[in-house]
Amino acid sequence: EVQLVESGGGLVQAGGSLRLSCAASGFTLDDYVIGWFRQAPGKEREGVSCIMYDDGSTYYTDSFKGRFTISTDNAKNTVYLQMNSLKPEDTAVYYCAAGLSGQCVVRAMEYWGKGTLVTVTL
Repeated sequence: EVQLVESGGGLVQAGGSLRLSCAASGFTLDDYVIGWFRQAPGKEREGVSCIMYDDGSTYYTDSFKGRFTISTDNAKNTVYLQMNSLKPEDTAVYYCAAGLSGQCVVRAMEYWGKGTLVTVTL
């Protein structure tokens, strides 16, 4: 079965760090754009970062540049999101997703994980 499973969320104080993992099963990430998205209560799902799995090229939404880093472990068929200098406004459910269109937008993603909750406190 095709699955994306996020892990690594939790409770962290402002200024702290977390590393989220997205493990894929049932398919390989070759040829896919893999994205991290987040959704806070009452807000639309927004893009955080994407990576082209084949060549490692990356994209970051401007508000996350310098704080978040996306990477892959090809042997584990896994994508990571390193989050540093976390702020309370980063509190959200974080999702990983995969698509073949080459675009880093919600509508381009065809597979989604169930999300992992990140809560940032003062």
